[in-house]
Amino acid sequence: MSSAVIRAEPSASASGGVANPWMIAMLVALASFMEVLDTTIANVALPYIAGGMGVSQDEASWVVTTYLVSNAIILTASSFLARTLGRKTFFLICLGAFTVSSLLCGFAPNLTTLLLCRILQGFGGGGMVPVAQSILADSFSPAKRGQAFAVFGVAVVVAPVIGPTLGGWLSDNISWHWCFLINVPVGVIAMALIAVLLRESPTARVQARQQQGDGFDVVGFVLVATFLGALEVVLDRGLEDDWFGSPFIVTFTIICILAFVLMIPWELSRRQPIIDLHMVATRQFGACFLVMLSTGAILLATTQFLPQLVQQDFGYTATWAGLVLSPGGVVTMMMMFVVGRLAAKVQPKYLIAAGAVVCALSMYAMTNVYADIGFWFLARSRMLLGVGLPLIFVPIMAASYNGIQPSKTDQASALINAARNTGGSIGVSIVSNVLTHREQFHQSRLIEQVFPSNPQYQDTLQQVTSFFAGHGSSLAQAHDQAIQWIGQQVQTQASYLAYMDAFWVLMLISLAAVPLAMMLRTIKLGGAVHVGH
Repeated sequence: MSSAVIRAEPSASASGGVANPWMIAMLVALASFMEVLDTTIANVALPYIAGGMGVSQDEASWVVTTYLVSNAIILTASSFLARTLGRKTFFLICLGAFTVSSLLCGFAPNLTTLLLCRILQGFGGGGMVPVAQSILADSFSPAKRGQAFAVFGVAVVVAPVIGPTLGGWLSDNISWHWCFLINVPVGVIAMALIAVLLRESPTARVQARQQQGDGFDVVGFVLVATFLGALEVVLDRGLEDDWFGSPFIVTFTIICILAFVLMIPWELSRRQPIIDLHMVATRQFGACFLVMLSTGAILLATTQFLPQLVQQDFGYTATWAGLVLSPGGVVTMMMMFVVGRLAAKVQPKYLIAAGAVVCALSMYAMTNVYADIGFWFLARSRMLLGVGLPLIFVPIMAASYNGIQPSKTDQASALINAARNTGGSIGVSIVSNVLTHREQFHQSRLIEQVFPSNPQYQDTLQQVTSFFAGHGSSLAQAHDQAIQWIGQQVQTQASYLAYMDAFWVLMLISLAAVPLAMMLRTIKLGGAVHVGH
C-alpha cells in the first residue's frame, strides 16, 4: 500500500474502473472534513455543555481534551492497521466508529458517558485522515495529485475554521447535542457511497502483505501512546490545575518523560518501529515536522481564542463569535487551489517561508486589538491568516515526502498529522498561560494608577458619577456605580493588553518557521503534492 502512495496506479485500478476518482476524492475529503471539524466544533459550545450537564466549564473542557488525546494516539498505529486490514476496510471501520460515537455523544446522559464516547470518536477519526491521503494518492496519477490534494486540503484546513461558527449557531439556536449529531447523516451517506464506489488496487493489497515484516511494534506503540497521551493531558490541564503545584500534573509529567526516554532507545533498535526516529532526525523531514508544529499552534490557538476574545470582551454571541472566522475560511478555500498550482512551479521552501511571514503579519495586526475595533477588523486579520496557511499546508507535504522511502510514506503522513495535533495543544497551552499571567500583570500595573489622591482618578470618578446620577441614580448609588465601572474598565483593559501579548507570541512562533523553511532542500517540482490536516 505504501508504495502506491508514491507510484499511484491509474485511476481505474483504484476505483475498479467504476467510479470517477473525483467522486472518491470528494467522499474521503467529506469524511475527513467531519473528523477535523470535531476538533473545534465543541469549543464554543462548552458553556452550553457545562450548563446542560450540571458541571463546571473546567470539567466540560475535557470534551475537547479527550478527543485530541485519542486522536493523536491512534495516528501512530494507523499505518499498520491500514496495511493489515486494507485501506478501504480500515477507513470504513474508522468512519463507522466515528459516526456511531457521534450519535452516542449526542445522546450522552452525563459527562462521563460523553467523555468515553469522545474517546471512541477520537480513535475513529484519527485513523481516517492519513488513510484518506493514501486513497487519494492511489486514485490519481502523479500529474493530477496536486489538484486532488488541494480539494482534500480545503476540507482539512477549512474545517477547524467552520467548527466554531457551526458549533456556535447550533448551540445558540438548537442544542449543543447537534454539534455531534450533525455527523451522523453525513457519516452514514459517506459510508454507503465509499463501500459501493471504492475499489482497492490489487497491487496495493499485495504490497501491503509484503510489508508486514516483523508485525506490529506493540511496545513502541504503548510508549508513544503514553508519551502523547500524557503530554496532551499536561498541556490541556496544566493551567487549570496549577501546573506543578498539582500532584496530578506532576504525575503525568513524570509518566510523559519516562515514556519519552524509554521510547528513544527502543524505537532506534527496531527494524520496523512505530515511529522511525531516524527519519524525524533528518534535516528535511525534521524541519517539516517542526514547521507543522508551529502551524498547528497558530491554527488551533487562534481558532480557540479569537472567539473567546470577542465573546468575553466584545459581547458577541456564540454564533457571531464563530462568524468572525468565516471570511478567513472562504479565503483559505480559494487559496488552496491557487497554491495547488503554485506548488508545481515554486520551491516549497519559498512558499512555506512566505506563508509563515503572512501568518506573522496577521498576528501582528491583531496586536492592535482595542475596545472600538469592529467585526471586519477581526475578520480581515483572519482573512490574512487564510492567505498564509495554505502557503504552508500544501507545499509542506511535497517537502516532507521528498526523499522518504515508499515503505515509510504512511508513517510520514501520520507523523505530520500528529505534529499538527500536538502543535495545536502546545499553542493553546502557551496562549492560555500568556493570557492568564499577563492579564494579572497588567491588572496589577493598572491598579497602581487607581488611588484616591490621583487627580486623573478623581476627575474620572466625578464624571462617571455625574453620568449615573444624570440617569436617575441617587448620588450615593451613582458613586458606587462609578467605582464599579472603573474597576470593570481596569479589568477589560488588562484583558486587551494580555491578548496583545498573546498575539505577539503567536507572531514570533510564525516567524520561527521561516528559518526552518529555508533549511529545506530544493526538490524536483511537478511530482505528487500531499495535504495533511
